[in-house]
Amino acid sequence: MDGTPSEQTERTLAFIAELQRATTLPVAKWDERLTSVQAERVLLEGNVRRSKRKQNIDKLAAQIMLQSYLDATNPPPAED
Repeated sequence: MDGTPSEQTERTLAFIAELQRATTLPVAKWDERLTSVQAERVLLEGNVRRSKRKQNIDKLAAQIMLQSYLDATNPPPAED
């Protein structure tokens, strides 16, 4: 959280570099830190049982990450 890249960050950046060399499609980097925490909170607020939370936390975290990317890259049209 202090901005220092972790070992996993270095591996991810290397993967992104390989991916960019392998395709002409744009590759976006997106910070996914804390999405699991957000997902856990949502599931707790929804009174989801612990076993169901374990089964669904990664899926919900991925949905939160995707939605945050979509919201940031496709802002709503300006009101007249």
